[in-house]
Amino acid sequence: MTALGAIVAQKALSLFSSTLDFVYPRACRGCGDTAPDAGVYLCWDCLASIPTISRPYCSRCGDPAEGVIDHQYVCTLCRRFDPPFDLARSAVRYRGIIRRILHGFKYGEDVCMTNDLVNMLDACAKAHFSRLRFDAVMGVPLHARRERERTYNQSRLLAGGLARRLRVPMATTRCIVRRRETASQTGLNADGRRANVRGAFSVRDADWLQGRTILLVDDVMTTGATVAECAGTIKDAGAAAVYVVTVARG
Repeated sequence: MTALGAIVAQKALSLFSSTLDFVYPRACRGCGDTAPDAGVYLCWDCLASIPTISRPYCSRCGDPAEGVIDHQYVCTLCRRFDPPFDLARSAVRYRGIIRRILHGFKYGEDVCMTNDLVNMLDACAKAHFSRLRFDAVMGVPLHARRERERTYNQSRLLAGGLARRLRVPMATTRCIVRRRETASQTGLNADGRRANVRGAFSVRDADWLQGRTILLVDDVMTTGATVAECAGTIKDAGAAAVYVVTVARG
């Protein structure tokens, strides 16, 4: 497509979107009022109410800390488990509106929220990883049966949107897979979560991973067990570095 053709296509898409908004106004997923901007489903007030993550936080996994800490520190879990990812950061706290939105996005087929969530990921990645060059973006894989039931992988949707924003290729979906289905992590402590996902992932294309720097994407990070297991599998296969970005931190 020529540059002129791309401009015309973008204008046509914008006009189509505006027409749809007129006929079927988009409601904010937070409060139900009309969403203000094209392509988003959160109004400014609801977006502003979501608590973002700021210092102080763990210098390794990004887990926010309470109180005043005037020096760089590493949290207890990172000192205890030494996660294999190089750095992990999250955009917002897993509280209030975002908790409900992510639950609907993950389990309720509310995939129209992808753009809003990618906006958060994009801001987080650019704030913390702007000096890094990634070879590929990758979503945490779902087990094949679970993905068939859900019909999509929410992490891959987020990873695809972020890859386009960063202008970085997406890793092949068969590069790393979840080879066994795991029980829900809900209700498990840090040790239980790590045991639950141990050995859950495997690499299908180790040659492709050799020496690459990967940005691993997920929706929510709690203790970091899932992203740590996935990152460890990727690095054991030959990747040079794995960085993690998630929408929310539990």
